[in-house]
Amino acid sequence: MPTKLSDKTLAVLGTGKLGSILLRAYLKQGLFAPKRVTATVRHEEKAAALAKGLGVNGTTDNRKAVHGADIVLLAVKPQVVGDVLKEIAPELGKDTLIISVAASVPTAYIEQRAGAKTAVVRAMPNTCSAVGCGMTGICRGAHASAEHLEIAEAMFNAVGRTVVVDEKNMDAVTGLSASGPAFAYIILESLAEAGVKVGLPRDIATLLASQTMKGAASVVLETGDHPALLKDAVTTPAGCTIDGILELEEGKLRVTLIKAVVKATQRAGELLFEK
Repeated sequence: MPTKLSDKTLAVLGTGKLGSILLRAYLKQGLFAPKRVTATVRHEEKAAALAKGLGVNGTTDNRKAVHGADIVLLAVKPQVVGDVLKEIAPELGKDTLIISVAASVPTAYIEQRAGAKTAVVRAMPNTCSAVGCGMTGICRGAHASAEHLEIAEAMFNAVGRTVVVDEKNMDAVTGLSASGPAFAYIILESLAEAGVKVGLPRDIATLLASQTMKGAASVVLETGDHPALLKDAVTTPAGCTIDGILELEEGKLRVTLIKAVVKATQRAGELLFEK
């Protein structure tokens, strides 16, 4: 990193579920000094609890939070991004970096409301970030530099892995990796139910299903091999696995999952325009 993040001041606007996950990870890993972090929530009592629990500055005032901030993490709902940007724009410095995790909100939308020359990085993490296994896609706006991207990568690498994509692909990132955990949980739950069906205790079936899915994903990540190749390595001639695969194909699991990601991607492009 060309710049130490511990020397930067951070404002987290909207310290809800995702904002809280990210902030706690940053503090745990020492990326930012608590005294240089200001986090906002809607209610005073929550702001006080946040300040007491994490040692950061807690407030309900977004303008106060961004005043003098080097980095603004925009973690509010897509539908209120415009209102929040209008509120904080007068307090943004010429060198302030905005990192937005609001689904479906383009960098150009943020730039138009925050200031024409504002550096913006758009990011889409997922909830697996809560256990340090997150996946985040990021892209940069018209005025963000390579250094700005490096800052964003450092922040999201703190909760998992990060990939840089073209902005045109950000809704696809949302549909695949942000919505994807929910799809994976359904598959995992179904495998566990199947274990119960064939006689396993539920806790053991859930453990077997969970560790098997985690292990399979780890093999793909560690080896770089194509999933089809790895599947073939498990599928022995006339064995039990091929019979199970035939059932999956007959049930159209493959096409159903593809359609789920396509549908979630399409939906991601609609969120900004709903009030």
